[in-house]
Amino acid sequence: MRVCLASTSPARLMLLRQAGIEPEARAPRVDEEAVIAEVEAAERRRLPADEHVLLLARRKAADVAHRLHAEEPAFDGFVIGGDSMFALGDEILGKPYTAEAATARWLDMRGRTGVLHSGHSVFRVSPDAEPREAYAVAEASVTFAADVDADEIAAYVASGEPLLVAGAFTVDSLGGAFIERVDGDPSTVVGMSLSTVRRLVRELGGAWTQLWNRS
Repeated sequence: MRVCLASTSPARLMLLRQAGIEPEARAPRVDEEAVIAEVEAAERRRLPADEHVLLLARRKAADVAHRLHAEEPAFDGFVIGGDSMFALGDEILGKPYTAEAATARWLDMRGRTGVLHSGHSVFRVSPDAEPREAYAVAEASVTFAADVDADEIAAYVASGEPLLVAGAFTVDSLGGAFIERVDGDPSTVVGMSLSTVRRLVRELGGAWTQLWNRS
């Protein structure tokens, strides 16, 4: 059974590999900012975090699934897409990109709890039928240590790790020592809830163990 990851995220690729799956990877041809702007303008509201990540996950997975179906008619398997964002109170926190923004973010986050929202879309793609989709949002709360000091923040920011990740932190690498608690599927915080993806695969008539292709 073939598996295609509709993402260029190293974290999502690593998660699937750790779960016994070596996926093919295709970059979605989706202008994420344009998609959100179009929907928010049409609906005259700002999308909350859960709707935001689900919309993008579905668009990205759909783009790859339908291209695969057209370009590789023999493809038989699953396409997995995802999107994540972190919310602290009423504020949605994306990638900080700069050291200054990451430092300010960490000074504000320490001692607080936020929620990581992760959208998931799975398509069953087969030669004899149109692609079918199942989708869901998973959430996990993350509590940061209150005693993270300025020197630790400076060193973490200098590592470069928090600059290009949603929320400016990781739980599975250097940032993990500064996180005291995760409530929910821990893989959600890494970038994709494996338990959610397993459920969606089953909804589409597949079995998670059919996807195992790594020794």
